[in-house]
Amino acid sequence: MSNIVIVGTQWGDEGKGKIVDLLAEYADVVVRFQGGNNAGHTMVVEGEQFISHLVPSGILQKKTCLIGNGVVVDPSVLVEELDKLKNKGIDTGPNLLKISEKAHVIMPYHKQIDLAREKMKGDQKIGTTGRGIGPCYEDKASRRGIRFVELIDAEVFKETVHAVLEEKNFYLKHYLSAEPLDPEPIVQQYQGYAERLAPHVVNISIVMNQAVKAGKQILFEGAQGTHLDIDHGTYPFVTSSNTVSGNACCGAGIGPKEITGVIGIVKAYTTRVGRGPFPTELFDEIGDTIQKKGAEFGATTGRKRRCGWLDTVLLQNAVRLNGLTGLVITKLDVLDGLESLKICTGYEYNGEIIDDFPANLKILGACKPVFETLPGWPEDISGLRKLENLPKNARRYLDRIEELLETPIDIVSVGPGREETIIVNHPFT
Repeated sequence: MSNIVIVGTQWGDEGKGKIVDLLAEYADVVVRFQGGNNAGHTMVVEGEQFISHLVPSGILQKKTCLIGNGVVVDPSVLVEELDKLKNKGIDTGPNLLKISEKAHVIMPYHKQIDLAREKMKGDQKIGTTGRGIGPCYEDKASRRGIRFVELIDAEVFKETVHAVLEEKNFYLKHYLSAEPLDPEPIVQQYQGYAERLAPHVVNISIVMNQAVKAGKQILFEGAQGTHLDIDHGTYPFVTSSNTVSGNACCGAGIGPKEITGVIGIVKAYTTRVGRGPFPTELFDEIGDTIQKKGAEFGATTGRKRRCGWLDTVLLQNAVRLNGLTGLVITKLDVLDGLESLKICTGYEYNGEIIDDFPANLKILGACKPVFETLPGWPEDISGLRKLENLPKNARRYLDRIEELLETPIDIVSVGPGREETIIVNHPFT
């Protein structure tokens, strides 16, 4: 039995969706344990693209898919996603998709507050997706949230919405200069969502415990990346949840002794969406080439991603924080044709070389990357399926990553499709 956690090691967008979809074939249960519809996982199956924001990627493999208590759920987005999948002939019934009764619900006032705050901040905005994720987690922490167990109880839901909106409307009107909201249309709209989603609502912890006892294999699907973690990321330019592997237990309701491995997804270069320090960012033609060839646009927002060289200071931080047992290198094919490649192995700050990732963003922003240069390869590697068939310089690049991170590479992705993958060590076999 193997229970594997998949996490991003950079600032998200590492290609987790493809890898979860790939490994879901060997899992019995796939569970999403944090984040909301501010994340998007892109999968390409037989040339057709699927983008999932809330439904775990395992749904394409007809696996039991769980939305854990650590996820914040916008029911309108979830219903829309279920309808789109159903229209493509994909089963999303309660037998396959289950939602934690303890997962918190994103409300219209969360989105209204999110957008109004960003507008007020102007040039100092965080760069949120405006989908209400942060305000929903705030209400969860301040014990003002609404969970699915309250959503499907019509009387409790109505009372809670009316009570909460008194405070939210005051804040919206008198501080954010935004329009207040009428509770009754919200109650009516969300009662419709409750009726639609109620058959899916269960105690996810019990479902997983039963799966463990039955010897089934579980795949934990993380969203965003390690350095967007609310505690360990580049705060305040982070998401509002814990993205590291340890939260797989808290966000799904399972004990740590049940986790058997943690796989870190590493894009062969580095990208970032939104604001915040980015030591290896490229502002030249190479950066533009990587951005265009890698189709680096956010799956959720469509925003252009900032691109830069691979940063192993960042990655070493992720290895330690997540307790990584293996790596997956994605988008290696995007680097085809580059004459040379650079890997950041340290930072220069005030004339000294540091190899740790600074928490102080003023210091991080002043750090200059220390690069190691490796030769590139001219060949197209997208058709290759064995590690030994890769060009010598591509293997050298991978070997150096393993050396610097002291963690084995299990999988190499050389294209967006399931079949465009080199399996070195299978996590589930």
